[in-house]
Amino acid sequence: MAVVFERPKALLDVPTHYCPGCTHGVIHRLVAEVIDELGILDKTIGVAPVGCSVLAYDYFTCDMYEAAHGRAPAVATGIKRSVPDSVVFTYQGDGDLAAIGTAEIIHAAARGEKITTIFVNNAIYGMTGGQMAPTTLPGQVTETSPYGRDVNTAGHPIRVSEMISTLDGAVYVERVSVDSVPNIIKAKKAIKKAFEIQLKGLGFSFVEVLSICPTNWGLSPNESIKWLRDNMIPYYPLGVKKDATTGEVK
Repeated sequence: MAVVFERPKALLDVPTHYCPGCTHGVIHRLVAEVIDELGILDKTIGVAPVGCSVLAYDYFTCDMYEAAHGRAPAVATGIKRSVPDSVVFTYQGDGDLAAIGTAEIIHAAARGEKITTIFVNNAIYGMTGGQMAPTTLPGQVTETSPYGRDVNTAGHPIRVSEMISTLDGAVYVERVSVDSVPNIIKAKKAIKKAFEIQLKGLGFSFVEVLSICPTNWGLSPNESIKWLRDNMIPYYPLGVKKDATTGEVK
């Protein structure tokens, strides 16, 4: 019997620590499938963040580093410059990348570092209990915004992909989602293109993935998917924000 679906070689056959319904596992699989399909497992090096995906090094079979909070782009820069033939990616959440790590990601993109960043945006701090994040939506209730995010005091959410796309060193920037099978297929296509950009040595590539956090949103997985569609996608529109290989900028 022909095998039509199996675990990617880039993923270990182990249980993960993620909460039920969390889509980190889906995103991990997409990254692993891309690594397999491109045949780059033996030269890929990932950098894990501080956050819900802090243990990503326990799940990928490629070499992995653990970075201090927010510093994954700096660590990835050092790896890529030291081992230029390697394929280097960071896997970061919104608390890690868009808060304490803002300067790191902005300057890595501005320098055009030849690395790839997978940015998981679930609009909340997940690992530490559900506090408001830089990506928390206006009016969204969190542990530290019990009456909803007030933009008059907490400011507005940061649209990271749009910000990164303004930088000359960023070659490819796209926002995707994993809320449905069609969108998961599109997400994998974007991740694959981001790695291909790096393999061609063209510059910095960035894929933002809208994700759910049922535990800290206080919703069931199905309710969380609906909340993402109804609230996150309108505020964070999906699609290519910049593709310097085609001249596309939005």
